[in-house]
Amino acid sequence: MIPTRKRIFILLFLIATLGLLLRILFYPREQLLLKEEPHYQRAPGAPLPVLVTVFYEALCPDSKYFITKQLLPTYKAAAHIMEVQLVPYGKAHTTTDAEGKFIFDCQHGPTECQANMYHACAAEVIDDVLTRLEVVTCMIRDNRNPKDAMQKCTKQYNVENVDLIQKCFDSTHGAELMKLNGDATQALRPPVTFIPTITIDGSQGSQASILKDLLTEVCKFAGSSAQAERICKNR
Repeated sequence: MIPTRKRIFILLFLIATLGLLLRILFYPREQLLLKEEPHYQRAPGAPLPVLVTVFYEALCPDSKYFITKQLLPTYKAAAHIMEVQLVPYGKAHTTTDAEGKFIFDCQHGPTECQANMYHACAAEVIDDVLTRLEVVTCMIRDNRNPKDAMQKCTKQYNVENVDLIQKCFDSTHGAELMKLNGDATQALRPPVTFIPTITIDGSQGSQASILKDLLTEVCKFAGSSAQAERICKNR
C-alpha cells in the first residue's frame, strides 16, 4: 500500500500536469500568434517615440541611399514621433590581438573601418538628433577620406565639439564603441544578411517596405496621439 505522504505527492503532481496540459490546449490562439507574428504589432495610443535603429556601413552604397533618401527625410517629417539609433558596423568582424586591442576587418576595407568609427564617435558626441543625422548623412555621401569628411561636415553644420569626435577616434573609446556596435549587430535575430538592416522598436518587420518607405512603416508603430495622426494622416 502506498504511504499517505507519497499519495499526496502523486496527486499534486497529477494536478499540476493536468493544469499545464489545459493551459497548452486552451491558451488564447491570438497570444500565440502574436509571438510568432513577424510584422508590426503596436497597440493604439502606445507610448512615443518610435525607435528606428539603423545597422549600416559607411561605404555601403545601399546604406548611403537609405540614410540620404529615407532616414534623414523621414526624421525631418516625423521627429516628434521617432528616435534614431545609428549602429555603423555591418558585416565587419572583430578580433583581439595579443595585447587585447580590438582589430576590425570591414567589408569594404580599412577605410570603411575608419569611417565607421568616425560615424560612431560623431553619433555619441553630437547631442542634437537632427544635427547628428545631418552630419552622418553628409559624411556618408563621400567617405573616401573619413577624417576630411568628418571635419568638413561638422564645420558645415556648426558642430562645436569636433575635438571630442577626434579624441574618441584616436583613443581606445572609438574601438570600444565599434566593439559594442559589432555585438549589437551580431545579436540581431534573424541574423543580418543585408546591409543596411533596420529595426523599428526592435522588429525587423518587412525590410523591403522599410527601405522603400520608412515613414509609412514608422506610422504603423506610432499609435494614435494627435501628433502621430497629424504626421501619419496620409499614410
